[in-house]
Amino acid sequence: MYGLVNFPKKKNVETSIEDLISFEKDIAALYEEGKIKGPIHLSDGNEVELIKIFEKISPADFVFSAWRNHYHALLHGVPADFLKSEIIEGRSMGVMYDNPNFFSSSIVGGILPVALGAALGYKQDPENTKHVWCFIGDMTYESGLFWEAYKMSRNHHLPLTFIVEDNGKSVTTDTVKTWNGRMEPLEGIIHYQYSSKYPHHGTGKWVNF
Repeated sequence: MYGLVNFPKKKNVETSIEDLISFEKDIAALYEEGKIKGPIHLSDGNEVELIKIFEKISPADFVFSAWRNHYHALLHGVPADFLKSEIIEGRSMGVMYDNPNFFSSSIVGGILPVALGAALGYKQDPENTKHVWCFIGDMTYESGLFWEAYKMSRNHHLPLTFIVEDNGKSVTTDTVKTWNGRMEPLEGIIHYQYSSKYPHHGTGKWVNF
C-alpha cells in the first residue's frame, strides 16, 4: 500500500472486519431474494486495507466514493440501517449522507471534479482543518479525467487524497488488456491491490425481479 504513512492516526474505527462482511452477506441475500430494486456492487477482500485507511480519516472529513461504496459508507459512520434502506430502494450506487459527509456516484470519474471542488472550498477557508478523500478504482485511475484532477490537486496543494482500489478490472475486462498497460502509483496517493469473490455487479447468481 502506497502513501498511507504520511497521515497521523485520527480515530479508532469501530466497524470491524466481521461487521463489514456480515453487512455485505445480508445485502447479497436480499439481492438474491429479489428484494433490492436495482443493481448492487459488493465489496470483499479489502477489509483490512480499508480499516487501516479509515483510521486516518476524521469523521469531519469528506469521503467520496463510486459505485462500490458500502464499506466506505459504513467505515465513515453512515448508519447501517440507513445504508441498507438506500440499497433496498435501488440507490446502492448513489449513497449520500451529510453527517458525516459522504457522496457517491455510479458515473466513471464522476466524483473527481466534485471532490476537487470540495477540497478547493476547504482550502479557501483559513480556519479549515478538514480533508477530502476520494476512492476510485483502477479503471478510473487510468482515465484522462483522473490525471487532470490529480494534477490540479497537486498544483494547488489541495487537502485531497486519492485512494486507488485496484482489483485489476476495468468493469469486467482485465485493466492491463483494456489500456494496453497501466500507470505506476503516483506520488501522494494511496494505491492498494485486492481480489474479491464477487463479480463486477450482483452476486454471480441470476435474479429475476
